[in-house]
Amino acid sequence: MVEGHRSPPTMSDVAAVAGVSKKTVSNVLAGYEHVSARTHDRVMAAVEQLGYELNVSARNFRSGRSRVLGLALPELRQAYFAELADAVIRAAGALGYTVLVEQTASGEREPDAITRMREHSIDGIIYSPLAVRPGDAPALDVKFPLVVLGEPVEDSDATFITMSNADAFRDATEHLVRAGRSSIAFVGADPDGPVRTAEERLRGYRSALDAHDLPFRPELVVSTPLWHRADGAEAATRLLAGGRAVDAVVCCNDALALGAMSALQLAGRSVPGDVAVVGFDDIEESAYSTPALTTVSADLDRVAATAVDMLVGQLERGEAAVAGVVRSPHRLVVRASSVDGARTD
Repeated sequence: MVEGHRSPPTMSDVAAVAGVSKKTVSNVLAGYEHVSARTHDRVMAAVEQLGYELNVSARNFRSGRSRVLGLALPELRQAYFAELADAVIRAAGALGYTVLVEQTASGEREPDAITRMREHSIDGIIYSPLAVRPGDAPALDVKFPLVVLGEPVEDSDATFITMSNADAFRDATEHLVRAGRSSIAFVGADPDGPVRTAEERLRGYRSALDAHDLPFRPELVVSTPLWHRADGAEAATRLLAGGRAVDAVVCCNDALALGAMSALQLAGRSVPGDVAVVGFDDIEESAYSTPALTTVSADLDRVAATAVDMLVGQLERGEAAVAGVVRSPHRLVVRASSVDGARTD
């Protein structure tokens, strides 16, 4: 050893300074609850005195856990998923976990991401897909902690966290009806057939029309390949080009709504004067658009915290996985895009 160079202190060094066994030091550093306050303080004082640094990697290897959670989502360029990732990372960090993010919208089957992520050293996965289809059930029935953010599928015992999409979309549509709108377009139907989230939101839309004796007009249901701004703008342009009388548009997410609102304004339609617009998700940008966008909020922070806590509960507290659905509350955030003079957030 070069003169003047000291090797890093070891757990044995801490034990010697504290006057306890190496096992006691290990118990203190692992957070073992049956250690007296006096012993705990002596060990921690020795740790500070020596500048001892716990080898977290070695501890995790011995415990069989990495303290890393996986988050599989379609894409980060969509504001909703970026904000979801931020919320999950903050919730996990507060509990001492790191998050590995995987983007799934790559042309492969989305559920395959679950298998790919398990190739890494992760303890559990939060899976937020574009759509969960009935054929995905086998991929969701895994032997490790998994929470799915989305509508449940039959024949799956996975844990699903979702809001009541039908109720939320009914509230959004009824808000427009109460504001005096009667020719309300629905933007975001799936062109390839029913997908649970879009299907549930369409069901809520139809329910609101039925409750107010308004006819359901299939020509006002506009499908989009994706839920991006460009798709919303194209959908609004199609509505106008078709000569359809529309005085409101309710969209399956905020990106569609922001795109639709832009296209309407470029075409000379005032919002909300000529056409009211409502979105879904309450992304940060929705409060700062012109006009500010009325939208449905699911409280992403609450959803993220619930998902992380459910995983950590299985990993650290021995809790059983919750098979079935956990419903997250929603609320309608009314802004200026749907009501003249509405208060903005």
